[in-house]
Amino acid sequence: MSDLPVSDRWLLGSPYERYIGRWSRRVAPLFAQWLEVPPGARWVDVGCGTGALSAVLLDRCAPASLVGIEPSDGFRQLAVQHLGDRARFLAGHAAALPLDDGACDVVVSGLVLNFVPDLPAALAEMRRVAAPGGTIAAYVWDYAGRMAVIKAFWDAAAALDPAAAALHEGVRFPLCRPAALQQAFEAAGLTQVRTAALDLTASFVDFEDYWQPFLGGQGPAPSYVATLPEDRRAALRGALASSLAQAPGPGFSLGAGAWAVRGTCPGRP
Repeated sequence: MSDLPVSDRWLLGSPYERYIGRWSRRVAPLFAQWLEVPPGARWVDVGCGTGALSAVLLDRCAPASLVGIEPSDGFRQLAVQHLGDRARFLAGHAAALPLDDGACDVVVSGLVLNFVPDLPAALAEMRRVAAPGGTIAAYVWDYAGRMAVIKAFWDAAAALDPAAAALHEGVRFPLCRPAALQQAFEAAGLTQVRTAALDLTASFVDFEDYWQPFLGGQGPAPSYVATLPEDRRAALRGALASSLAQAPGPGFSLGAGAWAVRGTCPGRP
């Protein structure tokens, strides 16, 4: 079954929250702190998902306004449910933002850019809606290295099924490295481009706390699990449990690292 493609689609908020949302809510404050944007800015959150980054921006950055753009109805509904009328949430895609030229001061995107089919078009749209001198910034998981929550899964899957190596997000998303992010932002015409590491520790009460979210069927790794027959799923579970049994006691921790990038929008000709 490993010849079936994994799914990069995110449609339902609840499975996402159990799988990655609990960590995305913790990395968002690190990103906001790194940006250090003064109060009173007009923000746009591209691919806002369930509102993890939007919530942090509202609570910590004192924005004059915040607009979240999200194509998934299920995700957007959760964002509205969590944040109410504190922000506007609109349906839209990164390459076709439903906003006027120069409508904001800061355009951000959390854990999204590697899933965007046409990144140059998306960055061009972000430039379009940003005012001259505005900030465009994003962060993505370091799938190939410090995002051990996901890397451990694919390492175990590839050891059992060599075909799974090609599905590894560390392989499939070469954008998720600082040099690649820097190059993409500079190619989009942004200036003063900088990158930074964002690191947190993901703690699990036991192995089931780690494993159960992979059964949600949504996202690359869970969709791969959904393709496996029961015996191969059990073998993968056993291999993961063995590889993560690093210390006595039921609890364990893994790294959950991301790369952040930011650039400045030049003045219009």
